[in-house]
Amino acid sequence: MQKTFARWGILAAVALAALAAGLYFGSDTLRDPPTGLLELALPDVDGQQQRLDQWKGKVLVVNFWATWCEPCRKEMPEFVKAQEAFGSKGLQFVGIAIDQPDKVRQFAQELNLNYPSLIGGYGALELSKTLGNKIMALPFTVIVDREGGVAHAQMGPLKPDKLGTIVAKLL
Repeated sequence: MQKTFARWGILAAVALAALAAGLYFGSDTLRDPPTGLLELALPDVDGQQQRLDQWKGKVLVVNFWATWCEPCRKEMPEFVKAQEAFGSKGLQFVGIAIDQPDKVRQFAQELNLNYPSLIGGYGALELSKTLGNKIMALPFTVIVDREGGVAHAQMGPLKPDKLGTIVAKLL
């Protein structure tokens, strides 16, 4: 029992050290994040820069996620459904992945992702912190109204009914 506990403790310490190293040495995509979310430009899985302001005037749901984040993986099929149902009414989802392009591309294909997923690297966690994600946890979602203001920010999974209520008021 004590050996198992010690192994889990060591594993947790190694994982924490790896996360800290990743945050320190990670992607420099967002070393100096802009103050406004819509001013942000990140590469998509093909390396093409995408500016978030291309969706200005829409209700924008920006979801910070990773392929290794189980709660992220569970909520994304609901986002796909919402994009399908409300995209024509002015709703646009955008994922910001804390992950590698090849992993994001593969997961997007498995899920039939119908909205863009941009590559933020670990620097995107710092950006999420400036938007209210104090402990830099995933998933983290920000909903931007049509005028570019933050209407809602939430750490943890966004349940479909809550998403629907928020989006209905903004569309």
